[in-house]
Amino acid sequence: MADRYYAVAPEPISSISPPVSEYSSVPIVRVRLSDIIPYEGAPCEAYVKAVESLSGSLMRHNAVFIELDTEDSTMMRCALESARMYFKARTQCSGVGSSSDTWRKSSGGVYTYRAGRALEDGDLSPPCMSEAFKCLGKAARAALYAVARHLRLHSNVFNHLLDDSPLPLNEVSSSVLIATFSQNSLSNGKVVVGGGKAGNSEVEKGLLALIASDNPGIQVCDPNGRWYLADGASGPGDLLLITGRALSQATAGLRPAASYRIVVDSLVSLRFKLMPQSHAILDCSPIAAAGHVIPQSFVPTTVSQFMDDLSAEEDTIFNRHDNYEAHRNFIREPSLRSLLSDSTSGAFLEDAVVVSCGHSFGGDMLKKVIEMARCSQCNSEIEPGVLIPNYAMRAAAVAVKNEDGRRLFHNAVLRKRRKEMAEQMDAPKRLNKEDRELTGDGDALRRSKGVLSPFAVNERVMIKGNRRTPDKLVGKEAVIKSQCLNGWYLLKILESGESVRLQYRSLWKASGSEEGGRSQSSPLIQSGG
Repeated sequence: MADRYYAVAPEPISSISPPVSEYSSVPIVRVRLSDIIPYEGAPCEAYVKAVESLSGSLMRHNAVFIELDTEDSTMMRCALESARMYFKARTQCSGVGSSSDTWRKSSGGVYTYRAGRALEDGDLSPPCMSEAFKCLGKAARAALYAVARHLRLHSNVFNHLLDDSPLPLNEVSSSVLIATFSQNSLSNGKVVVGGGKAGNSEVEKGLLALIASDNPGIQVCDPNGRWYLADGASGPGDLLLITGRALSQATAGLRPAASYRIVVDSLVSLRFKLMPQSHAILDCSPIAAAGHVIPQSFVPTTVSQFMDDLSAEEDTIFNRHDNYEAHRNFIREPSLRSLLSDSTSGAFLEDAVVVSCGHSFGGDMLKKVIEMARCSQCNSEIEPGVLIPNYAMRAAAVAVKNEDGRRLFHNAVLRKRRKEMAEQMDAPKRLNKEDRELTGDGDALRRSKGVLSPFAVNERVMIKGNRRTPDKLVGKEAVIKSQCLNGWYLLKILESGESVRLQYRSLWKASGSEEGGRSQSSPLIQSGG
């Protein structure tokens, strides 16, 4: 097993990067994907060693290599080559030119693929994107499980943040696969990425990212702030793994996010971003339950709110002249939840009071302030007997607490709906079987649990409507023309002859429709024969 994990020393690109002396020789561990795939039962020695090697490299270098097997490695090479041909063909179609020199001087391009999203007519898509998405998704989930195990958590502790696997019908994945052709240049000896500012870098926003490239040229910033060439000794089946801001929030900062940048003049890369669902909750309670210390700033928040805050942070940083000071000022600004929470216990300040110096406290911190008779913020002496209830802060704390509760409930409801949709994937077969079993007591059978086809073809119904039914259709009499999936019917309005599509919940059986339906169904069968 010792030969499965070995260090490689990436070399800096001296032709386009700053002097070689600015970069140190950094070993990055290579871990086989087959060794970190989770399984039932007690972990074997190979799995434990792989988890420790992966987490150790992330802690020391903010990066690690995931080595694919032969089949997946071949598929990834095909995906990279198809992406290169895609960008070349798109450049030629745009009239830039067909020569390689002209193509290399172009501004590059980006293609985004999401599982479950239908391609529009005329879209030009690189081949192998679906297979690459599945392969990278499997590797990303395995790496996420390994990070959880290293933190003494259950492997599936982050599953509530991820899409269901397999993806439900008609649902688009939150994760994304980005094929990129990067064009870089030199300006006064400094690396200029994509025509932007010198030394421009990117911090992954999602849980983690896996990067495959056709040439070495990706630098990563280690925990000490030093940049190094991470994929200098990468093989054809290696994926560069870096962690993101969402995982840092979910682990209370125990697994920090990494910064990276591209430093070559021509590179085609496939970058898989494992993203959490927008309605999920980033909560550090499992980290606290495992015995880790949770800083005050890590409070539960929705993924959508977290991503909005990151976007606001980027706007604050890059829209000001002094980027460094803007970043420091943004980090110092406390969040609303931190202001309304006890700094000691993290509980909401539903019992907030104002002490004699004007500051407000509640919970365990209030007890400490009273015991010391001194304010913990301004260090001034206070009168323990003079405590005025802060009703505004109490109301705000209750409101934020209730909002978090509603978001958690909404998250549970959405997951329940997703599960119901998955269970209905086999509904057409079940409905066809039940329709064949309908006899004289068919009405009773249709009303049984789980049946979504209470009406028959050519049966007359009344439209009772719901919130989404147009008002002009409510109360109209119609006849069933055909049955669709999941309890939907194609109807013909008798008054106007208009055809509409409604669900069975919007319909009532018209009086005397059974006899009418039977009398009308016979000629239809005869004519069909």
